[in-house]
Amino acid sequence: MAGPLSHIRVLDLSRVLAAPWTGQNLADLGAEVIKIERPKTGDDSRAFGPPWLKDANGNDTSESAYFACANRGKKSLTLNLSKAEGQRIVRELVAQCDVLLENYKVGDLARYGLGWDDLRKINPGLIYCSVTGFGQTGPYRERPGYDFMIQGMGGLMSVTGERDELPGGGPQKAGIPIADIMTGMYATIAVCAALAHRAQTGIGQQLDLALLDVQVAVLANQGANYLATGVSPKRLGNAHPNIVPYQTFKTSDGDMILACGNDNMFRKFCEVANCTGLADDPRYLTNAKRVENRAELTALLNSIVATRSTRNWIEALEPAGVPNGPINTLEQVFQEPQVIARGLKIEMSHPVAGKVQLIRSPMRFSGTPIEHTVPPPVLGEHTAEILRSMLRLGDDEIEKLRADGVV
Repeated sequence: MAGPLSHIRVLDLSRVLAAPWTGQNLADLGAEVIKIERPKTGDDSRAFGPPWLKDANGNDTSESAYFACANRGKKSLTLNLSKAEGQRIVRELVAQCDVLLENYKVGDLARYGLGWDDLRKINPGLIYCSVTGFGQTGPYRERPGYDFMIQGMGGLMSVTGERDELPGGGPQKAGIPIADIMTGMYATIAVCAALAHRAQTGIGQQLDLALLDVQVAVLANQGANYLATGVSPKRLGNAHPNIVPYQTFKTSDGDMILACGNDNMFRKFCEVANCTGLADDPRYLTNAKRVENRAELTALLNSIVATRSTRNWIEALEPAGVPNGPINTLEQVFQEPQVIARGLKIEMSHPVAGKVQLIRSPMRFSGTPIEHTVPPPVLGEHTAEILRSMLRLGDDEIEKLRADGVV
């Protein structure tokens, strides 16, 4: 059965990660996504290696794993936007598309006659999604923005990392490009909402997504804590600013996570750990008290947790309903029975590597299930196909475009 967005066609003029993540989400949902790439070089992330995808003999290909992570389900069309003929082709494609994704610097596409005000005249129902570091307005709008710097500017690194006074203390970025990914997710939501609005009105609109806006928005409870108190939260390592105990602990053979989200869970932990006196102690009776007396309680729990192995704790706490878990390497993640049962690792045919292993979309639909059938494309793989099917160009016309450096 076709995906929920199988009636939608997307023109993806973006590169690297934030906006391409949006394009991949839309492709996963069934949309036809046409990725426009520069001739010869393509998306910048094609060069972000090693690691590279391996061929059937285990040798490196020219395809980067980074590119593969964000471009599943797309068709690749090479097009030189600096040439008038390339710009003309984009306009003709836009007339047949529902959504355009782009992450050029503010004003760059307008110089080519491909800005929102230009393309809305061609297709009034177009959803034009612009993703930038700082947005279309404001004093920083023309600055380039990258995930790492946005994690710093947006406050994430001020609350991420070990406490300053402890060994290894200081600011840390997240282990994944979270500002890019979350911007891609918000952009996906915005596109779907704009499509719903268009279904009622027939009118398209421009969407303005900024990495900095998103990073500030996803400060979530930490942002609310600051706004409520006027005090900037500090780094707490693996501890939670509002819940105790909700952190990592050393076991006798490694590490584990203990996440007691309420008073009942803390009592259940104490019962399993044979320390019910802590649950009855007025200093630790409620979460608010445990937060106030965090240092003393954590010291006591450190000594208790260190007496057993990680596996022993997990096997004892699971039946009691106390949230806990190991700290897995990625190898261990893909060995987890739940990850295997949910089919989170998929394998797809690939024109260069033969096979490519990827992570499936986490979205599940009972009526319009997601099917992963189109692998990350090689550069320009679908150029001739798209020009023939959408623009009705013949082989001679396509060859002339190649000779002129347009495609």
